[in-house]
Amino acid sequence: MTKPSYGIGFYAPAGFTTDPSAIVRAVSRLEGEGHRVVVDPTVASRWQRFSAPDGERLAAIMRMANDPKVDIAIAVRGGYGWSRLLDGIDFGAIAAARKWWLGHSDFTAFQLSALAHEGMVSFAGPMAAYDFGAEAPSAFTSEHCWGLLGADQYTVDCRLDGPGPFDDEGILWGGNLAMLSHLVGTSHFPHIDGGILFIEDTGEHPYRIERMLYQLHFAGALEQQRAVILGDFSGIELGANDNGYDVDAMIEHARSRFGVPVFRGLPFGHCRDKLTLPVGGHCRLTVRDRASRLTFSRYKY
Repeated sequence: MTKPSYGIGFYAPAGFTTDPSAIVRAVSRLEGEGHRVVVDPTVASRWQRFSAPDGERLAAIMRMANDPKVDIAIAVRGGYGWSRLLDGIDFGAIAAARKWWLGHSDFTAFQLSALAHEGMVSFAGPMAAYDFGAEAPSAFTSEHCWGLLGADQYTVDCRLDGPGPFDDEGILWGGNLAMLSHLVGTSHFPHIDGGILFIEDTGEHPYRIERMLYQLHFAGALEQQRAVILGDFSGIELGANDNGYDVDAMIEHARSRFGVPVFRGLPFGHCRDKLTLPVGGHCRLTVRDRASRLTFSRYKY
């Protein structure tokens, strides 16, 4: 079976490229797989902690949207930067361009805004430098990325810990927890009723994760969901004051407090092996004895 090839655009909408050799590797690998790669000038520039001033990064987004050679716009990396751009983005024009947008971490801010303003589906998944440009890239990540993008419906079997049996469906949404809580109460936060929310983060202490969940709870967002799925929470270092309060304790509290089924173990986040997830697409979640199935659909234009 012939794998589809795509026109791929690399651009840097947030932080600057910290390892230029990763971009060289990513371009070489993707072109070796039959794709065509366009590299935006922001990939090689730096201004303060960003790839370029705000106006130039906005222009880079529109270059991706308007370039007929680009089918999939893949962010080079996250960091910080999308929040400064949200009010200047023409989401109507971006939705009309009918491109696929791929990334994670800070990219969540764009995804949630695009979903809120235009109901636009985008993809939480690998980025150019960390994933496609890794010295030893993940076959798991690549397989699931191209598998999902190349299919009209995609099914993933994995092991999730949580209440069961469970069988329900809804709009899949979420991403980086810090970005979710950051946008609560703004026009850039989507209001999803009966959805399936997935979250991940890195470098956040368990009490900070719990505090951000309370932000979503107090805003009424958690109770509206069919389920919450926890992905990878990496870079956690407990302190002496925690006294047994760890990630397990935080999750146990969340399950008892927030009135929504909470599952953990989704292979997604700031980790090497990650799924690609259609934010704004449809998801059916089935769990029986920790054997879980996620079926994604309605994410193609």
